[in-house]
Amino acid sequence: MDTDPLLMIGPLDGRYHRLCAPLREYVSEFALIRYRILVEVEWFIYCSKHIPNFLDSQRVGDEKFAQCRQVFKDFSLADAQRVRAIERETNHDVKAVEQFLREKFSKIGLGPACELIHFGCTSEDINNLAYALMTRDIRQQILQPHIGTLITAIIDSAEKLADVPMLARTHGQPASPTTMGKELALFAQRLHRATETFESTPILGKINGAVGNFNAHKVAFSEVNWLEHSKNFVEALGLTHNPFTAQIEPHDFLANYCNALHQVNTVLLDFVRDMWAYISIDYFQQRLKADEVGSSTMPHKVNPIDFENAEGNLGISNALLQHLSAKLPISRWQRDLSDSTVLRNLGVAFGHAFIAFNNAHTGFQKIDVNVAQLNSDLENSWEVLSEAVQTLMRSRGIDNAYELVKKLSRGVSMDRLGYFDLVDELPLNETDKDRLKTLTPHTYIGYASEIARDIISHICVNSDRH
Repeated sequence: MDTDPLLMIGPLDGRYHRLCAPLREYVSEFALIRYRILVEVEWFIYCSKHIPNFLDSQRVGDEKFAQCRQVFKDFSLADAQRVRAIERETNHDVKAVEQFLREKFSKIGLGPACELIHFGCTSEDINNLAYALMTRDIRQQILQPHIGTLITAIIDSAEKLADVPMLARTHGQPASPTTMGKELALFAQRLHRATETFESTPILGKINGAVGNFNAHKVAFSEVNWLEHSKNFVEALGLTHNPFTAQIEPHDFLANYCNALHQVNTVLLDFVRDMWAYISIDYFQQRLKADEVGSSTMPHKVNPIDFENAEGNLGISNALLQHLSAKLPISRWQRDLSDSTVLRNLGVAFGHAFIAFNNAHTGFQKIDVNVAQLNSDLENSWEVLSEAVQTLMRSRGIDNAYELVKKLSRGVSMDRLGYFDLVDELPLNETDKDRLKTLTPHTYIGYASEIARDIISHICVNSDRH
């Protein structure tokens, strides 16, 4: 009963238990222990194969190394519970992993080699690589694909709506028209750029001993180039080697990583708020679902709850990411432990972002553009053509063109006839007046349609989206 989601303190393991299930493989305590075991095993195998006189790898053989790797490949909840049981005695989480591996290695006939587990390592050697693998994998397997799915959905809608005119709003007031597709394409482009930055943020790792100098390594195997082997090992894990550290990998890359994800979230926050606003002015209509309830007292309500949920979760994620990026690069002298509890909240920040990505996509899939409302607003806003009028007048060298049009149009709502009356009062020749009268709010969209398609083409050329 104590594991029931209803009893969880946090919403990720409570209300959003099912939605967050895919994250547990990467950012749970179980996952952290498994990543630590992976690093310990791979370091043992690497040293056995590449460090002269470390272990007779020929005598041990690849079969034994395969059995070593099987420890993390087959790592189970029962195994994790055993590690935690050991930790209750040692009061040290990484030492508990080492002792667990000693038990496992003894069972596969590697008892004499147990002293070489965790060779030359400080706990931070194992931890920094475990967290590096964690952040790499959750980015590749969870975060990138889900934000990518949303970007693709936005691109698809932008393409369909590239030619659909819409009254723009600056400062919340009617402004020069655009197209719905172009405005959606802008969000797709911004998300694409932010995601590219996030995806390209290097994931660093180090393995260089107690204070980053290979002190003990040099004493034990003085003839070995440990700097080179450290680089080779870290890169073999698929990470970028950081050769210059104290005890702690300084987490600067994690700050960059969190800042990059924060920017993805921030662009998405702008998107969900705009979608919410468009729904509120009826530019998008929400599809009804018969059994859903919008309000406990107002039966007519259909609320944009998916976008609102995404907004809330993005705020929580960003607050955590800001703290992570500000805190993690700071560690007293060669190392203090204050980062340990903070690092355990990486998954919380990722979890709230993940929920937001899902709900933003869900909300976007449940709306349809309301062309009738778009057209109605355009038809009732002929005053937005005043920009074209004063610009044409300036091009003809007419003095005080802006001031003249401002006097006739500012604060005035115009229909077609009102606009024609304005044009007729202007000091323009009949050809120019006729040209201005061919304009409508529906056609006064500049290159919006072309820009929308250019954005879509640019994104598709620079990614695998099509």
